[in-house]
Amino acid sequence: MSKKAARRLALGLLASGMVAMPVASQAQYEQRISNNLANCAPGKGPAIRVTITDIKSSTGKVRLHSYYAKKSDWLKKGRWLKRIDIPAKAGTMTFCIPVDAPGEYALGARHDKNGNDEDDITIDGAAMSNDPPINIFNLGKPSVKKATFTVGSGVTNVTMRMRYL
Repeated sequence: MSKKAARRLALGLLASGMVAMPVASQAQYEQRISNNLANCAPGKGPAIRVTITDIKSSTGKVRLHSYYAKKSDWLKKGRWLKRIDIPAKAGTMTFCIPVDAPGEYALGARHDKNGNDEDDITIDGAAMSNDPPINIFNLGKPSVKKATFTVGSGVTNVTMRMRYL
């Protein structure tokens, strides 16, 4: 069969719905996972062991998101890769968030103190990788450049400080 005939056949099958055309999927985004610290054990990875300090109270929950270190994804709705939600514990909490491959990532966390799943800027806390300044002027959204870090093939350790306005 000639290339031209094969192309016509493929287009016909595609149009009839008998063959699915591969498209970029959202499957890589919005994966809700459990906080499995075993994924950050020695010899595991690629993964990020995240320590969040300065959590004010044990009320509500802490939500951690991982993002590709791209401006088009950073802190955008539906553009997070993996998410962990667990009950808040005052002081320090540890998370393990696996990544699909070594590369550049950024992390954002929120302490939803009243557990209402809404951004209450004057109540909730926020933390980001590399601890960039979070203030009322940037509405708690510093640039992705300030939050970007590199993950290798093993486990990368990141410490973030929860901040409240």
